[in-house]
Amino acid sequence: MSTPVETNENELAREWRLEVNMGTGEVADWQLCPGVREFQPSAEPNIEDSSDYDSDGWAGNTKTAQAWELAVTIRRKANKASKVYSPVHEAIRLAADEYGDANLVHLRWMNRNGLPEAYEGKAIPTWAPAGGEYSALGEVEITFTGDGPRLVIDNPLNEPETP
Repeated sequence: MSTPVETNENELAREWRLEVNMGTGEVADWQLCPGVREFQPSAEPNIEDSSDYDSDGWAGNTKTAQAWELAVTIRRKANKASKVYSPVHEAIRLAADEYGDANLVHLRWMNRNGLPEAYEGKAIPTWAPAGGEYSALGEVEITFTGDGPRLVIDNPLNEPETP
């Protein structure tokens, strides 16, 4: 019996899958956000100078907070016959104009190939149609600003291979 050869492959920028909870906190209904063209997650720490005289001149730093954000560009999807947009896109657009809890979108994003990187959180969306020339497709730039923690979760797409 031969030993399988392990190969390492490059990850692609399109590795991410974004889903929106269209249900409730008690009964989640995770639905794909269709038409994602660009996806840029970030989680920036707030670092404060904690230097003192006891460090022999070396600077000290302390992480005191953390913020997360998703910058997403989507291609707008619509059913022209029934004159409706994607329900997920509409939920994000409508939440952008609200306040309080109605302004929060419950998201999760994960590696679409089932690799371990996956997160979940609630965020405030901004909705900015990109516009463009007459030949351009309709795109919207969305910034999801995290409200509360970005939780590390098990990737729901991680299904072990069966022999």
